[in-house]
Amino acid sequence: MRWIVLILVSVVLALSFYAYDSLSPIKETIQVHLNFSSTDYGLLVSVYSIPNTILFMVILGGVLADRWGIRKTGLLAALACVLGAVITAYGASDIFGRGGFGHAFLGSFLPRFSAPLKMMILGRFLFGLGAETLNIVVLKILVKWFKGRKMAFAFSLMTIIARMGTAAVLILSPVLIEAGTGWTTSLWGSAFLMLLGLLLLLVYLAFDRRMPDAPPAAAADFQSHEITGLLKNRSFVFICLLCVMFYSAFFPFLSFLPDLLHNKFQLSLRLSGALSSLMIWGTIVFIPLVGWFVDNKGKIASLLLYGSGMLFLSHLILAATKVTPYLAIVVLGLAFTLVPAALWPAVPRIVDERRVGTAYGIMTWTQSLGILTFPYLAGRITDLSNPGVTSGMIRAGRAGLDYTNTSLMFAGLGIMSFVFALMLKKEDSRKSGFGLELPEKRIKPDVPVDRPGEVSDERSDHAG
Repeated sequence: MRWIVLILVSVVLALSFYAYDSLSPIKETIQVHLNFSSTDYGLLVSVYSIPNTILFMVILGGVLADRWGIRKTGLLAALACVLGAVITAYGASDIFGRGGFGHAFLGSFLPRFSAPLKMMILGRFLFGLGAETLNIVVLKILVKWFKGRKMAFAFSLMTIIARMGTAAVLILSPVLIEAGTGWTTSLWGSAFLMLLGLLLLLVYLAFDRRMPDAPPAAAADFQSHEITGLLKNRSFVFICLLCVMFYSAFFPFLSFLPDLLHNKFQLSLRLSGALSSLMIWGTIVFIPLVGWFVDNKGKIASLLLYGSGMLFLSHLILAATKVTPYLAIVVLGLAFTLVPAALWPAVPRIVDERRVGTAYGIMTWTQSLGILTFPYLAGRITDLSNPGVTSGMIRAGRAGLDYTNTSLMFAGLGIMSFVFALMLKKEDSRKSGFGLELPEKRIKPDVPVDRPGEVSDERSDHAG
């Protein structure tokens, strides 16, 4: 039954990933048809993270997952995702552009931003309101069913299935924009798949009633000192900082990667999307091996260090050389295989199970800060690096975009990710460490966050 649950909730997550990444393969198409600048596009990608950072929704979502349980929290999160995906597609559609519902109102203020951009921003805001909380709910579901039972391997399989959503949209969106029903077919398709994800979640929630939740913490437990207690855990803080740097150098970059390949290497939009998907397919192939390795051999801190180094190297190759992009894509895919497979299973090792939702909420909040900030910065840097280049010039094929400075920014994030991975490894080698370098079977279950160091006596044999 655990494996059925794993497949079901992972497919739900895959469909939300499809909807999240639905913009990246068609950046140029969006700019041409809606007259967006790269800065506008970066803002559209960034706004996804506003509810999770400025409004602290992702932390609240983690607390609600611990307090309300996964059923109520998951349903509300999925509903927000569906509504957001539908509004995003509507904002890009000809129906809205020709004066559909809401067009006159949205066009009546902030003339710097067009009505379609505002409507799509609203949609991405609502999608972000639910998507990260839905991700936390899925992680909490896996902890519920797999803790102490090859959890890292289960997380790896979840990543495989979920990343199929990203790989699929990178391949399918450039095809769907050529459909006879119009280029927005790709966005309407992502909205339909998100609705399917909601239906599959309802199937799981009906099944989940058979499996009792772990006893929730009392309401009085959810006080500020509990969050500050998590933040006093140096290993947890380093994991959060590594998380924000690594994912800021990956997901925002993925939103620009197909257009980078199209402009720098003169690849077609279809080939650029397919090539971008290669690193996702590489993750799908190899991440189960990394998950098995983490369960049986440990070395979490070491894998995070190696993956962060590869991340920096891949961005540097794209920024400073004209070497075939296949090399950088392969290295980036290896980085995205090592880090997620080690990063997320590390949290239950150092946090009490009743606080896993809150811990993932804090961790995802820090991640969302980067996903909020760096797409906009990437778009702004791209515009500043290409003065005078307009969407009309791009449409006519008279100009391309230079992404060198943008890639260098992402390379800097890779360096910071490496630094925090190094600090985490050094912290774990201390006597007070949680044994992140140890295999799962040598870690005592349910180690409270305020009592680090409760690992087996064999800990000293494997320190560092």
